Amino acid sequence: MSIRELLRPPRSLAVGIAAVTIAAAAPAAATAQTDDEAAVRATVTGFKKALRAGDGDRAIDHLHPDVQVFEGGHAETLDEYRSGHLAADMRFLSAVETETTWEAVEVDGELALYLSRYHTTGTFRDREIDAHGTETMVLRRTADGWRIVHIHWSSR
Repeated sequence: MSIRELLRPPRSLAVGIAAVTIAAAAPAAATAQTDDEAAVRATVTGFKKALRAGDGDRAIDHLHPDVQVFEGGHAETLDEYRSGHLAADMRFLSAVETETTWEAVEVDGELALYLSRYHTTGTFRDREIDAHGTETMVLRRTADGWRIVHIHWSSR
């Protein structure tokens, strides 16, 4: 599946079933990609768990030194994120519930694309939260495993 196709949700159930059928029938060479996809998901999940737990150091460990974080109309480097939105993201995520409603991973050599849609509910700073959002992460394979090199969060 191409990155362009990942950006669009399936047009019908038949398309989704066909994609699963094709993936299941793929040759053994696809196993390496499946392992990479699992490793990419584990990196993303580890980052999110660290944010929810309020563990900024552990969250930063999942980020590439060249990361760019796009959030709230701003772009931040690793140092800017560490001293800026990181604390606010940890406070917010520890106060609300977030459910991933759709996700996809595409690995292409040394880069991977993680896409998701999510629904966030709860109360933050005495305000009821009921928001839908999208998330894009680009990851780079490093000697220490997959690291997030770009994040873009958007919600409504």
